[in-house]
Amino acid sequence: MSDRIELPGPEELRRRLEDLRRSRGFLLPHHGAMAAALPDLHEAYFVMYRALTLGRRHLDDFEKEFVWMAVLVAVEEAIGTHHLDLFLKAGGTRPMAEGIARLVGYAAAARNLSFMAEHWGPYLPGLDAEASYGAGVEALSSGLGVDPGLVDLALAATNAAVRREAGLRFHVRAAYRRGVPEPKLAEALSLIIWPVGVNHFLDACGAWHDLMATGAVTPSPSFRVWAETPAQGGFDDAAGRRKG
Repeated sequence: MSDRIELPGPEELRRRLEDLRRSRGFLLPHHGAMAAALPDLHEAYFVMYRALTLGRRHLDDFEKEFVWMAVLVAVEEAIGTHHLDLFLKAGGTRPMAEGIARLVGYAAAARNLSFMAEHWGPYLPGLDAEASYGAGVEALSSGLGVDPGLVDLALAATNAAVRREAGLRFHVRAAYRRGVPEPKLAEALSLIIWPVGVNHFLDACGAWHDLMATGAVTPSPSFRVWAETPAQGGFDDAAGRRKG
């Protein structure tokens, strides 16, 4: 069976990899694998990488790298040191990075407190899981010197990256209360695509969509179109009926 895609020869591949090293400043193992066997994917990969991580959209440089720091710490992605460099260049500091790490560690408390309230509520009268979690976030972020809405964006993305829905929903609601623009929330959540994959982003958007559809948050006119569009499941037809 002949190849459907023309593959580069050894000299061409060597040239491509060296060009990539010069343009990026580094070379990673998967670059070579894609360049040698999947050149069309290799090209698409960098188009998406540039759009997702380098392009300027709704978050400013500091906001974007603040969110990146939280996500990379949450998923323990040590290879993302270029984002640490960008964070520091955008105005981030070592104490601020330490504060992000503390917030990321605390983010699991949303789920933990929800568990306690659901299962042990009768034994812990007066426990308000959301109020308790919110107080902890406020205490940990009070000395960071950043807008509370940015903390919500970072922790929404953090919880989405590790699929902790209670925390994700909390911070989406908080972002709406604070008037954080929805495009910023969308961009913050989209950053998790690179380190953990599109399915985590899909799940996060599903939870966000549910908050809009149920009235837990009030979307803007454009986002209301998304909220009110039926049949957003893979097995549903255009009318919202399950196929098959």
